[in-house]
Amino acid sequence: MPELPEVETVAQGLRQHALGRRIVAVEVRHASVIGGSPDVFASTLAGRTMTNVSRKGKAIAVELSAEGGAAPRFLLVRLGMTGQLTVVPRETPIESHTHVLMTFDDGHEELRFRDIRRFGRLRSLTPQELEKVFGALGPDAQRVTELEFLAAMRGRKGAIKSWLMNQNLVSGLGNIYADEALFEARIHPLSQPDRVSADKARLLFRAIRNVLRRAVNLGGTTFSDYINLEGKPGAFLKKLRVYQHTGEPCCRCGQAIRRIVIAGRSSHFCPRCQVRPHVTAKMRGPRKSASH
Repeated sequence: MPELPEVETVAQGLRQHALGRRIVAVEVRHASVIGGSPDVFASTLAGRTMTNVSRKGKAIAVELSAEGGAAPRFLLVRLGMTGQLTVVPRETPIESHTHVLMTFDDGHEELRFRDIRRFGRLRSLTPQELEKVFGALGPDAQRVTELEFLAAMRGRKGAIKSWLMNQNLVSGLGNIYADEALFEARIHPLSQPDRVSADKARLLFRAIRNVLRRAVNLGGTTFSDYINLEGKPGAFLKKLRVYQHTGEPCCRCGQAIRRIVIAGRSSHFCPRCQVRPHVTAKMRGPRKSASH
């Protein structure tokens, strides 16, 4: 958390509330959330106008233009586990764990970054540096083509759940939406990608698209920390069908949802709808459930 739908919701909020606005002051209150020098970060953002917002996977890039034809910079945002970006009036009391404040030129509002666990990062990048960051990520899960997706699955061993979460192969998916997409496609999380039939792989491709679209439309999923740019939680929690529903009846068949641990991460699935194949990936990491 957050995953693609939550990050996309924040990106949409930035497009709505921040584009065209100039940053006149940057205050870094905790340097650990800044990639590189905090002084360079602040000096290369101040005086620049937010002109575009793009996203790849779980990373947001805000383009910053300067007067006089200077080369643009990019504010790279990674929310990590508990990062929050909000636009608030300047007189709003500063909450604990607020680490960066960016004041807009109207003098009335600020863009604030808050992160309880401090795993999120903000960086000021040149276009070349941003290209390297985005280039290291796999195709975005919301924009990958069916051909790219099928090609990426070929020859892949290991658990398909882990494969879906590998940001170098397909970027944007995490625990929540990987579980939900595998359930929708009726694929067991321990299936091996290269053993999944072409028809099933196409079903999974469509399931990922459908799950992400529904989640983005509802502003993502909030369990505890995630909020959008206006400080509101996502509304997709009630639409989850398997994630964190261990022991509850499957919405399709009534069988109890089960949980296993794959590579140290929880996976939730229906043992009747998602039949375990004869040949599966080996489970790595501590196994906390004997369920199959």
